[in-house]
Amino acid sequence: MTDERLSFTQYTPGQREGHYESFYQRGNHPTRPLAFWIRYTIFSPKGRPEAAIGELWSIFFDGETGEHVATKEEHPIADTAWARDAFNVRIGDRVLSPGRLRGEASSSGNTIGWDLKYTDGQETIYLLPRSMYSGGFPKAKSLVGAPLSSYSGTLTVNGAQIDIDDWIGSQNHNWGSQHTDYYAFGQIAGFDDAPDSFLEVITAQTRVGPIRTPFMTLLVLRHRGREYALNSPNTARKAKGRFGYFDWDFATGNDEVRIEGRITAPGEAFVGLNYYNPPGGIKHCLNTKIGACELTVTDRATGTVETLRASHRALFEILTDDREHGVEIRA
Repeated sequence: MTDERLSFTQYTPGQREGHYESFYQRGNHPTRPLAFWIRYTIFSPKGRPEAAIGELWSIFFDGETGEHVATKEEHPIADTAWARDAFNVRIGDRVLSPGRLRGEASSSGNTIGWDLKYTDGQETIYLLPRSMYSGGFPKAKSLVGAPLSSYSGTLTVNGAQIDIDDWIGSQNHNWGSQHTDYYAFGQIAGFDDAPDSFLEVITAQTRVGPIRTPFMTLLVLRHRGREYALNSPNTARKAKGRFGYFDWDFATGNDEVRIEGRITAPGEAFVGLNYYNPPGGIKHCLNTKIGACELTVTDRATGTVETLRASHRALFEILTDDREHGVEIRA
């Protein structure tokens, strides 16, 4: 059952514990390697709530020309509004509400504007077990509020209008007191040969005090009317996940199913971003929405094996402290 409250803002104004929180939308062209990503974010540094800001991010990925455009604006928290009892966000006069987002962001000589409507999509996907959305561990939490949303309207990228007509993606929400230390994160909103299927997966490592945890892989797949939630702590510890620049292999399963996957993208498909971390410091996020994925699903009961592919519809992010990745930081 969906807990609607988890789709609303979790930030408490004035809280002294550090906090980040993002509501982001992403969509892919139905057939071409084109995608957008728009993110409304709260950032509040630990112990300094008076320094909280609202961040407005946007990227247009163009896999045909290789010319990706990225923007970011920072606004005083007083110029923003984050509803805790409804799905409504405002940064300046840029808004996000049920079924609609409208705004514009400019930086480094680039401007992206958007006026988009979107459908509700499927029911919420929880990447974590539901019991882990309360309490202090993990310190970063994530859900997909509207998987397989359909977006329509317009983007304006440096003055050029791009018509958005039934681009498929998702509305997402993540928050926490600090970013996960090191991860690869992936999402596919519709495979080439299975347009109603949705994948959410992460391989991550974090710290508990001075100790680094082993890598854990959590995965949720909706396919052919079933949901495979391979995200319990025990399953995540047993799962396999290995990633680098810029490919990632993962495998997990239970008594019912075995799922193996590979997500890749060339370095030039990525845009580098600076993510402020509430306890201090800056993480680098290497971000693309036009990666490729091949996923093999094996039904253990019947032995049936099915392979799903997404040629250029994969969200693929790496969060790292490394500065030798070779991806230009654009925002």
